[in-house]
Amino acid sequence: MRLITKIITILFISGWMAVTASAQTDSLIPYDDVEFTELTEQQPLQQDSVAASAEPETSLTAGNAATLQKNGATTDNGSLWAIFIAGFIGGFAALLMPCIFPMLPLTVSFFTKSGHTKGKAVIQAILYGLSIIVIYVLLGILITVIFGADALNSLSTNGIFNFAFFVLLVVFAFSFFGAFELSLPASLANKLDRNADRGGLLGLFFMAATLAVVSFSCTGPIIGTLLVQAATMGELLGPAIGMLGFALALAIPFTLFAMFPSLLKSLPSSGGWLNSVKITLGFLELALALKFLSNVDLAYHWNWFDREVFLALWIIIFGYLGFYLLGKLRFPGDSPMANISLPRMVLSMAVLSFTLYMVPGLWGAPLKSISAFLPPQATQDFDLYTSSFGGTRTVVNGEIGKTRKYSEIFHAPLNLDVFFDYEEGMEYAKKAGKPVMLDFTGHACVNCRKMEASVWPDKGVYRLLNEELVIIQLYVDDKTALPTEEQYVSTFSGKNVRTIGNKWSDFQASRYNANSQPYYVLLDPSNEEMLVKPIGADYDPKSYYSFLQSAIDRYKNKN
Repeated sequence: MRLITKIITILFISGWMAVTASAQTDSLIPYDDVEFTELTEQQPLQQDSVAASAEPETSLTAGNAATLQKNGATTDNGSLWAIFIAGFIGGFAALLMPCIFPMLPLTVSFFTKSGHTKGKAVIQAILYGLSIIVIYVLLGILITVIFGADALNSLSTNGIFNFAFFVLLVVFAFSFFGAFELSLPASLANKLDRNADRGGLLGLFFMAATLAVVSFSCTGPIIGTLLVQAATMGELLGPAIGMLGFALALAIPFTLFAMFPSLLKSLPSSGGWLNSVKITLGFLELALALKFLSNVDLAYHWNWFDREVFLALWIIIFGYLGFYLLGKLRFPGDSPMANISLPRMVLSMAVLSFTLYMVPGLWGAPLKSISAFLPPQATQDFDLYTSSFGGTRTVVNGEIGKTRKYSEIFHAPLNLDVFFDYEEGMEYAKKAGKPVMLDFTGHACVNCRKMEASVWPDKGVYRLLNEELVIIQLYVDDKTALPTEEQYVSTFSGKNVRTIGNKWSDFQASRYNANSQPYYVLLDPSNEEMLVKPIGADYDPKSYYSFLQSAIDRYKNKN
């Protein structure tokens, strides 16, 4: 049974990381200082270089402005389910922490030996489990109330918050490694424990609150990571839904064992393996922290944290984890290891294999399975992979010797011929006689990177992108300041638009009633009309190819 429990632990840890990655659906990138306001009638766009040539696709009312957030991309329900699953797996991971697992038999014995009938003990156990759920869901709601929906949305690209998240996750990782212990004041735990002695429903609630406070040193980093992930996904209900999943996973075992106390005999005894789970989570927290640092580096063009630097750090982190599982490294709290168990051997093999899998990425291998986490391929200094693509820049009248706008700060993926300014790209498309693909993207958009690494390299898709379309990539989270003469007040939101990211985010929201990324819009450059309905991320190359080809065919039939 102990072996089975450890294997389940491994699956929970691995699954949690996978769901955390997949939970970041089409990134929602608002502008840091722009809010959506009610529009009672259709208004002309601000008369700047972009808006002057635009005709709003639809009239924006208060109703559709409210639903702007996810138009044309993954549904809100899908994102919330991903957050819930991540929270649920995180709750089971927390259950296996040294601060909680030993409390299972102690807490259950309270209900079975309190002198009540079995039926009443079961009812109390259920109420105790519900109290755990209520406490953590209230925590999630409190986070939303404090920050608000707009603030949660802006966290995904705000440099200060991303750097703060990086520091926070590093602190969590070090606490798991045993450098220090995160804990709430002992006086709070004592006060809650005294209130738990009152009995009744209120006593059960305070008993659950005592569990939450006492176990904070183990659950705090997991909860913190979960709330960070939920917040950066921009979902209003994200923190509450994440805490619901977390609390449900935490409450189910306590309630189940209280109903069936005999199951306690099947639990493995506490020991060093619990600390191993904690250390493993610490390594995963440290790896995840680097993603937030990468977001800041990309948005502000520091160019300190390129793809190979990121990969080198991940290789070291997971290499250390593999050697730790083999017993070659020891942390405070670890028990001496005379021999290695089968689960640890299997997990170490998996981790070390993953470490070796990342090594070719130092020379440009696409590493499609983790491409969503990595900085863009274009940031790689030594890249043998991209050089294998035959993308070339097409030259038309007026293009010879002309430097494209923003080409010094943005880099085209896969050697594609890409523009980074709307007007410049549209002018070129008219001369070249090709349809336009607007690619609303972002530095922090994980699915944008996944599309560029796993779908765009497809032979058929790449041919269309390289030969049949004019690509205009518009980064909606870039922090580069616009020249003073190009800054303006958005007529859509009434807020100042000061950066490149603000400009394209405002453009996407006001023109296409959407602010999710990636967001692909195919246009006829002669009249700027959409050729097909825009879409978000589509990881099926055949489906994405059909999307592109249908727009190209329609453009050719019209001209």
